Amino acid sequence: MTRNDFIAQFHHFRVPRVEPDYPLRKAGRPAAVLIPIVDYGNTLNVLLTERAYHLKHHPGQISFPGGGVEEQDATMFDAATREAHEEIGLPPENVDVIGMLPRYRTISGYEISPVVGFVNPNFNPIIDKNEVESAFEVPLAHVLDRKNHLIHTTHRNKQAFPIYFIPWKDKMIWGATAALLRNLSHHIHP
Repeated sequence: MTRNDFIAQFHHFRVPRVEPDYPLRKAGRPAAVLIPIVDYGNTLNVLLTERAYHLKHHPGQISFPGGGVEEQDATMFDAATREAHEEIGLPPENVDVIGMLPRYRTISGYEISPVVGFVNPNFNPIIDKNEVESAFEVPLAHVLDRKNHLIHTTHRNKQAFPIYFIPWKDKMIWGATAALLRNLSHHIHP
């Protein structure tokens, strides 16, 4: 898949299926993540981060660059690109934002706005070790292929909730990150 193929499939008027999120009783804390798609011309990769091991919440978990919306963020796009700059040194001007996926609520009380953007392959991550252990790329085709997705059902308050997993080499993409990738997969390949 090329950038033009992706954009043609991303910008459509279909209402794609979305994975169920966690039904919060009140509005979640606004957050934004960047789904950075690295464009190599004839192939696309998605850039992911591994959270620092010393963090109190979700240490070592695979995630997208992102975090809570702050007062200085005028839009969700601003929040996502600011966080990507802070976490992996990605300058906002090096991100070509093409849109957003539906918001996703998490059990930890966040309402995540997933921002999709293209990143130049010449970008070299500068990791903030306070937040990120490492950054790595996965072929977009791998994470969009639902044959590579695993689903485990858990129960909370007598309700069933799916937890998604996408294995990649020695990494396991799971939770909200995997759910957002599934939503992107439904969006691109309904």
